[in-house]
Amino acid sequence: MVKSQQNLLNLIKNPTSAGYAPQRLLIEDTLKDLLPPPTTTLARAMAFATLGGGKRLRTLMVLESAAAFGVPQSQALKVGAAVEIIHSYSLIHDDLPAMDNADLRRGKPTIHRQFDEATAILAGDALIPLAFEIFSDPKTHPSPEVRLHLITSLSRAIGAEGLVIGQMRDLEREGKTESHSDLLQVSLGKTGALFGFSTEAGGILGGASVEDLQNLRKFGELYGIAFQIQDDLLDVEVSSVVSGKTTGRDEALNKTTFVSALGIEGARKEFENLITQAKKIISD
Repeated sequence: MVKSQQNLLNLIKNPTSAGYAPQRLLIEDTLKDLLPPPTTTLARAMAFATLGGGKRLRTLMVLESAAAFGVPQSQALKVGAAVEIIHSYSLIHDDLPAMDNADLRRGKPTIHRQFDEATAILAGDALIPLAFEIFSDPKTHPSPEVRLHLITSLSRAIGAEGLVIGQMRDLEREGKTESHSDLLQVSLGKTGALFGFSTEAGGILGGASVEDLQNLRKFGELYGIAFQIQDDLLDVEVSSVVSGKTTGRDEALNKTTFVSALGIEGARKEFENLITQAKKIISD
């Protein structure tokens, strides 16, 4: 348990650690096995969005939280891959002209640029049921109760009380001045909710107690908000070439961010505060 706790904490400070290269290769191979064969434009768009990029942080968190409870890695990889598939869908839709209207993601053209807007929408739509198909497969876990728990928890994390409402609130804040608490709520939905599920999922697979599941989820949610602060900092401090995605969008859309609300140093202090809270939760 101690090793897994420390690994989760290390992912906060060094999310691109080379020490996770073997796991990232396993994640990539698992995704290739689970995605449909690239024989159609839709399947090729799904693969383009999902493979060959990203830090795989959410999947790594599934692997580490599962390891803390002695879960076989094969089960954790399937669940982690499903989380990555959901994350990829969310990026496709976030980047659409009606949303963030981004041209670059993970150093590559966004799906609506590489293919077209209709294909991007449908590729995202197709990835969502694929994730739930993986969760409902007995090969993911032999217990129907565990599989149902995963499905229910993910549904809450990405629906009208989680990821989707976070994106809605993100769109609504264009041109508005928001409070610190408003920013926390947006980030909790848009970023924190899926991270929260990622850390909770390993505990669900391992039959963790209700209290442990709550702590795992809270840890992931705090991590996700901290991750969003880092993203806000990157948006003003680095170029698109370095970050691999379109930067400067928040300022162009006149959105309140942690940086515009708190300043660069204030945002960094907020990040450290969240990490301190997360450390205490995972240590408990």
